[in-house]
Amino acid sequence: MKKIIIALALLAGVQIAGAQQQVKSLSAAKSAVESAVAATQNAKKAANPATWLKLGQAYIDAFNAPQGNGWIGASENELNLLMSRDKVLGVREETVQGKPYTVKSYESSDYYFDQNGILSMIKVTKPVVENSLGLALDAFKQAYAVDAKGKKTEDIAKGIKDISEKLSNEAVNAYTFGNLEKASELFEAAADASVLAPFAQLDTNSLYNAGLTAWMLASSKQGEEAAPWYQRAQKLFQKSLDNNYMGENGEVFAKLADIADKLGDKALSKEYLQKGFAAFPGSQSIIVGLINYYVNAGEDPNEIFKLLDLAKANEPNNASLYYVEGNIRKDLGDEAAALAAYDKCAEINPNYEYGYVGRGILLYNKAVDLQEKGSNEMDDAKYQAIMQEFEASLKGCIEPFEKAFELTKADDVKTSIAQFLKNACFRFRTDPEYQAKYDKYNAVANGQ
Repeated sequence: MKKIIIALALLAGVQIAGAQQQVKSLSAAKSAVESAVAATQNAKKAANPATWLKLGQAYIDAFNAPQGNGWIGASENELNLLMSRDKVLGVREETVQGKPYTVKSYESSDYYFDQNGILSMIKVTKPVVENSLGLALDAFKQAYAVDAKGKKTEDIAKGIKDISEKLSNEAVNAYTFGNLEKASELFEAAADASVLAPFAQLDTNSLYNAGLTAWMLASSKQGEEAAPWYQRAQKLFQKSLDNNYMGENGEVFAKLADIADKLGDKALSKEYLQKGFAAFPGSQSIIVGLINYYVNAGEDPNEIFKLLDLAKANEPNNASLYYVEGNIRKDLGDEAAALAAYDKCAEINPNYEYGYVGRGILLYNKAVDLQEKGSNEMDDAKYQAIMQEFEASLKGCIEPFEKAFELTKADDVKTSIAQFLKNACFRFRTDPEYQAKYDKYNAVANGQ
């Protein structure tokens, strides 16, 4: 059965960088770091939290400096005016994740402008200090450690919050460039930073997105390569759940169920889905997950129909739900209800090929069964009646299969449908119309 495909709401709620203040030059940022580091080597100064605060801010400035004065969302025209003194070293066209960009290269970064001339991504090519945000975080942690009287608590918390947000923005940038591994690591780093005292406010969006990007990466891999990433996603989503963050409409339950299923724990998968459904009965992801579970596990079909009814109420125009129902009804031997469900697909969405595929397969398989039944029938009158029904069923599958053949854009589906049509039309090839159809679909089925 073709599983229902659900849309993935990616990275909801993450913060995107806005307009920046004037950043330091590369040389000034480097000098500031060197000066601040030197101050920490003095025992007396190192006991003062202000020394570490200054170092943390110097590292943040070093992080900002190579990005220049541009900001995500700025127009190319705006930046041409603002950065008129910044020399453009080169301009090129580049495609990232299937999208075209115009890339302007500056001394320490590349600016990616979309087709509307909006700055969408910044790639640093010449950092002032490697791992500047990690070093900044260490500095703020040290400031907190030596701030015995708590006089700098507010400033330290503000600095940690700033770092967490920058790490989250870097994660979004990595995701946009298609680096899911780096994105997951950066989102987790943002979440880890956010829980540090004295800020101590878990960034649940970043924690969830760390799991989500790991899950996406696992889904793109096979077998043993996928397992470590599913395990990583499982750890992060479970941590999200433990902190009472369940994602939009309980999406964490759906993802944990999917991961458990992929890792071979069907019972745990069902448990997550049932818990999720109890908390979020309107969640389409959870309902679809339960439907697929019951279908694949072969459990009480009445439970599936209850869930299908809920799914239909949530998405009355989702033709694939009726395709699922048709397949279940067919497997239960209820031909009339199955055909009605497949026809409902076409009523809702005439361009959804699988409703036609479902009707065609049901009628084709019925014809095969009737042919076998006829071959075992010794009574001539009964045999003739069976064969009439056989031919009606076989001829009946041709029209829906042809409709599906016209609609589908998937080559493998088209080839499979052609195989059915070739076999069906062969029976009626004495009619020139069906001979022509046979020739057409035989060629496609044979890859011609």
